[in-house]
Amino acid sequence: GGTVALVALPLSIAIAIASGTPPATGLITAIVAGFIISALGGSRVQIGGPTGAFIVVVYGVVHDHGYSGLLQATFMAGAILLVAGLFRAGRLIRHIPEAVIEGFTIGIAVVIATGQVKDLAGMKGPALPADFMPKVAGLWAIRETVDPVSLALGIGCVALMLLLRKLAPRVPWLVFIVAIASILSAYLLPSVDTVAVRYGALPQSLPMPHLPAFDAGNLATLLPSALTIAFLAGIESLLSAIVADRMIEGSHRSNAELIAQGVANMASPLFGGLPATGAIARTATNVNAGGRTPVAGMIHAACILVALLLAAPLAGQLALPALAGLLVVTAWTMSEPHRWPERLRMPIADLGILILTAGLTVFANLTLAIAAGTVAGLLLRFARGEIEAPSWHTPFRW
Repeated sequence: GGTVALVALPLSIAIAIASGTPPATGLITAIVAGFIISALGGSRVQIGGPTGAFIVVVYGVVHDHGYSGLLQATFMAGAILLVAGLFRAGRLIRHIPEAVIEGFTIGIAVVIATGQVKDLAGMKGPALPADFMPKVAGLWAIRETVDPVSLALGIGCVALMLLLRKLAPRVPWLVFIVAIASILSAYLLPSVDTVAVRYGALPQSLPMPHLPAFDAGNLATLLPSALTIAFLAGIESLLSAIVADRMIEGSHRSNAELIAQGVANMASPLFGGLPATGAIARTATNVNAGGRTPVAGMIHAACILVALLLAAPLAGQLALPALAGLLVVTAWTMSEPHRWPERLRMPIADLGILILTAGLTVFANLTLAIAAGTVAGLLLRFARGEIEAPSWHTPFRW
């Protein structure tokens, strides 16, 4: 649990920042939702919290409806997941075509990486738009504000993370590199922004729970976002549980996992937190560190709580280019670049669905991408006479 907390702490802050929310919301999510997912989930070793998959949809909801809209959408998504688990819908998710899952994962990776350019390069300017092409235009408009020191630090972090992780994959290099870069920026690189400089000091307590302020007029508008959050939480948590099963030679309970995700996503917004799901990288870190029971996940949440209470000022000194580099590496890993030769050998129709889903995720929105890709994929399967859902591709190379 302590090992996973070391990895989760900087990653949770980075995901919150990339989502357009205060840094502390990532920590709150890891504490509240992480504890509940471990305590109630259907996998013995699943680690829950904020993940990169949510960055795109969260950023869009915050941009269009404000943070209160995000809290409403997350609570609604939790209710949807809870009902789905109670009605035993866990196995139905496996009918989502694999090409759709790969497509939106690749698309999300592209959007995440693009969104990190501003902090990676130390650029100054207004908040970037939610949509991809306006975001690229916004980056181009502030290109002259690039800080060469921040850019060098960010690129160096990315290079070291990729290299050292390949040489010794079991060592948590991501944590060490972010810490070393932050120490360097604090003492030698005054032009590099930190979390505290950009966003203010992190709070040193967990907020008291309260219901989000629901606006009945917004419920219908937020429903597509809530459905997308619920879909992503269900897909990623069950994929992560399958990976964990293969690592520990166990078997998860998919409906119990959906119920836990539902409760966690209803609880997280009560404290002002983000959407949460099972995190594949943190779950694998837990297994590699020796975790075999849900207690490890609960300890991970408790360790982050202790860090928030006692070491918030230190967390506020994390360098933004290093955190941006961490998310660039996360996006690179999500895209599984080593699998492109295999993807290019897919049947043309499946590859077309993958590209369609990825393209719509980048240039339109995630809800449309998932809907269009799923409909096309299911029609293709039925045309081929494939009624049984195939097994998802779930190798774990990182």
